[in-house]
Amino acid sequence: MRARVRVLLLLLAATVCVSNAQTTNSSNDNKQQQQQQSILDEPIRFSTKTKDSCTMVVSGAGDYTRLRVSCKGVSQGQSPARSYYCDFQGKPNLCRAYNVNPRHFFNQMMWEMRKLSHACQGSKIYRPQMCRRYPDEVQMSFLAGWPKTTSSKPSKPTQEQRKPAAPSQIKPVNTPKLVKPQQPSKGTQTRKTTHKPAKTTSHPTEQPDSKASRMATEYCWQSFHGICSYFIGWFQN
Repeated sequence: MRARVRVLLLLLAATVCVSNAQTTNSSNDNKQQQQQQSILDEPIRFSTKTKDSCTMVVSGAGDYTRLRVSCKGVSQGQSPARSYYCDFQGKPNLCRAYNVNPRHFFNQMMWEMRKLSHACQGSKIYRPQMCRRYPDEVQMSFLAGWPKTTSSKPSKPTQEQRKPAAPSQIKPVNTPKLVKPQQPSKGTQTRKTTHKPAKTTSHPTEQPDSKASRMATEYCWQSFHGICSYFIGWFQN
């Protein structure tokens, strides 16, 4: 009987130890979850360019830090106010400046979002100034959003469809180029030959005066050339 009692006591002690260990583990997990979810003491509130009221809530998910931006627009007439949210994820804790002041990190993101008409249609990766030099792993990247925003990519096919609809801009179709006559090649061009009149050198016939003057130079003194040529010419005529 004593042996059985000892066994029962050991079993009771074991169950008590196991239950205490489970309670301590669960309390530690709860503390860790509370620490992860309490990155910011209070959510960050701001308004967009179109007066949408938004809040930023930061939480931890393992090694990552998650940010949810929830916004609600202003109701216009009978149409209900729009509401949307988007999630971002990153590892800003690898940045030293973030560990010093994490709220300022998300305030810098908020300054960029409040300039937009839709807080979730901004940049896909936010690089706050205090951690800009760190890689993309540290930055807050777009993870998911609701409702799904239509991106600007569908507008590209419309532009591509408009491009073929302008045949008048095609240069080969221009008619003035076809009207121009083809110029003959250099080999077929007829050279314009200008016939220059041949220079005819007319040899003047010797006049009687020239013969008289020649004979005067041959047979008379130099001082009597004029008189001699006169008489010689008179005799020849």
